[in-house]
Amino acid sequence: MNDLTPNAFGYTDGDIDTNHSDNLTLNELAARRLSRRQTLRGGSAIVAATLGSSVLAACDSATAENDPAPTVSAGAAATTTAGRLVTLTGTAGDGAAVSWTQTGGPAVTLNGATGSTVTFLAPSVANATVLTFQFAAANGSAAATATTTVTVNPAQLGFTAVAKNKLDVVSVPTGYKVQVINRTGDPIAAGVPAYKNDGTDANFAQRIGDHGDALYWYGLAAAGTARDDNSSTRGLIVQNHENITQQYLHPAGATSVGGVRPEAEALKEMECHGVSVTEVTEGANRAWTVVQNSSLNRRITPATPMRFNGPARGSDLLKTPFSTAGTDGRGTINNCANGTTPWATNLTCEENWAGYFRRSGDNALRAAKEVTALSRYGVTSSSGSYGWSTVVPADGTNTLFRRWDARATAGGSATTDYRNEPNQFGWVVETDPYSPTSTPRKRTALGRLGHEGAWPGLFVAGRKPAWYMGDDSRREYLYKFVSATNWVAADATAADRLAIGDKYLDTGTLHVARFNADGTGIWVPLVFGQNGITAAAAAYPFADQADVLVNARLAADVVGATPMDRPEWTAVNPANGHVYLTLTNNNAAGRPLNGTDAANPRHYNDPFGPTNSAQFGNPNGHIIRLREIDDSTEATSFTWDIYLFGAGADLDAANVNVSGLTADQDFSSPDGLWFSRPTNASGLVKPLLWIQTDDGAYTDVTNCMMLAAMPGTVGDGGARTITNTGTGGATATQATRVGAAPTAATLKRFLVGPLDCEITGVDSTPDGRTLFVGIQHPGDGGTFAAPSGHWPDSQATGTAGASVRPRSAVAVITKDDGGVVAL
Repeated sequence: MNDLTPNAFGYTDGDIDTNHSDNLTLNELAARRLSRRQTLRGGSAIVAATLGSSVLAACDSATAENDPAPTVSAGAAATTTAGRLVTLTGTAGDGAAVSWTQTGGPAVTLNGATGSTVTFLAPSVANATVLTFQFAAANGSAAATATTTVTVNPAQLGFTAVAKNKLDVVSVPTGYKVQVINRTGDPIAAGVPAYKNDGTDANFAQRIGDHGDALYWYGLAAAGTARDDNSSTRGLIVQNHENITQQYLHPAGATSVGGVRPEAEALKEMECHGVSVTEVTEGANRAWTVVQNSSLNRRITPATPMRFNGPARGSDLLKTPFSTAGTDGRGTINNCANGTTPWATNLTCEENWAGYFRRSGDNALRAAKEVTALSRYGVTSSSGSYGWSTVVPADGTNTLFRRWDARATAGGSATTDYRNEPNQFGWVVETDPYSPTSTPRKRTALGRLGHEGAWPGLFVAGRKPAWYMGDDSRREYLYKFVSATNWVAADATAADRLAIGDKYLDTGTLHVARFNADGTGIWVPLVFGQNGITAAAAAYPFADQADVLVNARLAADVVGATPMDRPEWTAVNPANGHVYLTLTNNNAAGRPLNGTDAANPRHYNDPFGPTNSAQFGNPNGHIIRLREIDDSTEATSFTWDIYLFGAGADLDAANVNVSGLTADQDFSSPDGLWFSRPTNASGLVKPLLWIQTDDGAYTDVTNCMMLAAMPGTVGDGGARTITNTGTGGATATQATRVGAAPTAATLKRFLVGPLDCEITGVDSTPDGRTLFVGIQHPGDGGTFAAPSGHWPDSQATGTAGASVRPRSAVAVITKDDGGVVAL
């Protein structure tokens, strides 16, 4: 931003201040009179520019001498912090024309500048910064001005922490409001009837899906469907739909006859998965609504045509009866976390897709390496989630259901049965939200995993960009994809967005992280022919680079990547590029007492519930962070520490509650993670980090939650040795690296969700004044006849009818005074 100075304003009335006559002008006469009256003045040019020259030009010398100047005040000097709403109120005599202008400091937008009262959002600053403002008034024959100052200090968390609770509402701090949009089943196409929520509704291809997860805002111009990255009142919300709460989708729960699922039920369940694109707008009184008939609304489901791109396109491993060339596929499923690109496309990530397939008993019909790969990815179910493969379609030819049966058949092949269908899932999928008829791309260069997300590092012109990805299972890994193409800033505004994706996402190198005990780490490339990834690899002989990418987990095993405690969401600090990763939890089997390491250091017991059931392992999880060497996305090494350890405030501070969390800060099982946008004060200088939980270990105390944090930097803590405990009183020590302990000023709980929910998915409008938060599977512990929760119907009063079925939805959170959320 540019500083404004009093003489920076241009003049529009040239004859007033450039007249070379020796005669006194009316403005000079007025100025002399104002000087005699000892009023504050800013000079005739400023008054003219502020109030308009006509106010002064109408008077003559006699009038100027006889009419008194208005008495004005700009109010007392004030102090605030970045992101807060500031109100300036001036006073002047009756009938005076008044106006405000800014005369110094970082430029702000004054709302209502032609009246006595104006407001503005305090800008982001790194240090205390003074803004000056002038209030001017004129009564038709005389004018006066007054000045005031506002000192803006750096941003800080500006809310009172929300207490842990077990209520059936979204609880937010005092001074905030919750609205609800995008509920499961809400119609997003013209003519689709309102959702009855009794299990009889159909056509989820034109309704919001279930289990809303990661979401992202893409701005729209005020008129039309064009992209506008700065729009905060009209935009598209792109949201993942990870799974379903099956019992609430049908009148009396799911049914089957002789082990065969009804086609209509299975189709509804399938269409509830995938992605939704919905246009939303802010109306009067900051009310948010979905534009049901928007031409940009779209559902992407497991039936939507897809295109494979990158090194695995055309591989034998991707060939199916649907695409015998291995180039195309159908749909996306179990979409969890997300990513984005500077060219305004969305990345949706396929996570726990393996369980949807029926696949067991066919080992004898497969090659040994096929069995190894299927087992490594967990494609071992004897039925498949929800039994979709059992459907007998009415037309006898619909293979949307048959494809979930991935068993190899005697005498069959990849192009006659669906043995390879599992290989079509587990990818990062790029979509263009502004083009509802475009075909999404599955980007195979980023590898096939249980993809939790794909968040980009900072984009620097001339440097290769990177995306960071967790693989959400216990003892899985952290990955980084580095593009082969240097970033060109002009590509951010290219018209063919998916073509730009081809440029940056189809060629590059996939890496996996290895964490060292001394707080350093390396990125190991997963490239055929390197680091033991060869045809001679003992556990799994790789055929080529396509094989490496389809079976990236096996390649990561070969190079000795560090197994992590369920690596989930990644987030990148927009101020410094530091990478954060949630490690949700691990159990005693996944992280035994003698199985800890510096990056996954804890093994302890957190007793659960009234019977104090044992929970050994790392049930509360932690958040690790890393800094690339030279702060470069191209780096092959990094340093790391553990930013926060999840724990109850009452647990052992020396060895469990290592971060020293208080009752206003304690949490368990971190999952969602997101830094505020750098387009407003919450994402600048010291950006806010939002932490969401998906918890089963602490739900005897509180529902899942979201916290706001202002983290420091990697290395701001130091070395620490903790003592772990196992069953029978066994102990072991573990050295690790910890971040600086949070304070009340740098971490506090902002939100607690309703009963049984997971908090997942968060983004804001570019101005930071509206926050969108995903509330997933509330009340999912009940039955169709007796739901265990009733949100969002319960939001208004805290209660709802006993038979009202709960629904996933997006909570829209705004600050009552219109300021930036959380500041």
